[in-house]
Amino acid sequence: MGSATTQALVASTAALAQAKGVTLGTAGELFTVARLVGESGQLSGALADPAAPVELRQKVVTTVFASMSETAQQVVSVAVAQRWSDAPGLVAGIEELAIRAAAIAEPAADIEGELFAFLRVIAGNAELELALGGRLGDNNAKGTLVETLIGGKASAPTVLIVSSLVRQPRGRRVRQLLNRAMKIVSAQRGRIVATVHTAAPLSDAQRNRLSAALTERYDGQVSVNEVIDPLVVGGLRVQIADDVIDGSISARLADLRQKLAG
Repeated sequence: MGSATTQALVASTAALAQAKGVTLGTAGELFTVARLVGESGQLSGALADPAAPVELRQKVVTTVFASMSETAQQVVSVAVAQRWSDAPGLVAGIEELAIRAAAIAEPAADIEGELFAFLRVIAGNAELELALGGRLGDNNAKGTLVETLIGGKASAPTVLIVSSLVRQPRGRRVRQLLNRAMKIVSAQRGRIVATVHTAAPLSDAQRNRLSAALTERYDGQVSVNEVIDPLVVGGLRVQIADDVIDGSISARLADLRQKLAG
């Protein structure tokens, strides 16, 4: 991500945080904006062109998206007023705003947990992953498939996020889409995601102790996503971003074998 896009995203995110009346409908509108801008080279060029006057770019927003809510128009107007590194950066930025809006709209929904659960389903079902992430097939049909699979099982924000992302993959793999969405939701809620690999399910007490310990270590609220992995022999393997804490017996045995071999 270019430095210009990073700064533009900070300003746009701040505008969303200050916006009033952000609903799930707002999130849906922002997803629609991202899709339409991404599909139109003419529109994305007009909105991301730093040489064009800000007033002109904002006029395009109010004209093209006149039927959308005032809240959505205001957020997009702030976004296009920023200097983005390129048009794809603007599209990705508006998509991120849509995901954040979904998290804002329903703060009690366990979006991160539901996204992670669906990610695990995808990881264990190659046929489903191909159906949702393959280059062939209609993207709208993929979104409808998601709504059929998890509608009524997951919260409305999760269904909206996943179905919207598979409708506009822009060359990205479905696992990549879900991982990015989890990170954005966690960032919006001020949390850090830890993926914990363990041979057996953690008890509530173990999960709470682990979350508390990681929260203290990383100086931020940590949410734990649990993966049952038979290859983990005793202990835990915890991954937070690029950090890996491997306290499993299998890891210690591997380390010992390496030392003996060396």
